[in-house]
Amino acid sequence: MKTRLTTLAASALLLHSATTFAASSVDLTVKGLIVPSACTPSLSGGGVIDHGKVSAKDLNPTYGTAIGIHTLSLTVNCDAPIQFALHPIDNRAGSGPSSDFGLGFINETQKLGHFSLTWRKALADGGVEVQPIASMDQGNSWYPEKFWEPSMYMAAASMDDDTQPLPIKDLSVDLEVLTIINRADGLDLSNEVTIDGSATLEVKYL
Repeated sequence: MKTRLTTLAASALLLHSATTFAASSVDLTVKGLIVPSACTPSLSGGGVIDHGKVSAKDLNPTYGTAIGIHTLSLTVNCDAPIQFALHPIDNRAGSGPSSDFGLGFINETQKLGHFSLTWRKALADGGVEVQPIASMDQGNSWYPEKFWEPSMYMAAASMDDDTQPLPIKDLSVDLEVLTIINRADGLDLSNEVTIDGSATLEVKYL
């Protein structure tokens, strides 16, 4: 009887060990899709907007000052029609509001200002008018939108269907850039300050 109880106890211990091992494991899956087409984005003017020198005396002390609106030509050229989105990365994240792109800091703490991006006109293959749509969940769902926020996917859809991006070979967009300096009474402008906005626009294949 004692031998039988010992055997049962050993079996229970082994079963408990196996159960514990299974509960302490996790699977790793690597997925993806290789697409035959590639897209190349480009911006007119080398993607540079130079506001030159702005006098501190021209900045409003109690609210933000718009120092310029510029329109760049954004083009995306693909090897063949394909569904894609454009994803902006704010390279000065934290120095601007969540809905815009930052212009860097003064003395590492004072937020200098921000710039916004807006799609004003979009044409697809052969000059066909298309509408901008956006996704905040990496392309799972879409809605009409022209204001481009950091980390937001933007794509082009047909004028009668705003629920999904079109397969496009060549896309051209008038991209409006508005630059705003924050209220001057909260900024140390006793020395020259560099306007240091930067964003990276990357193609995401859908």
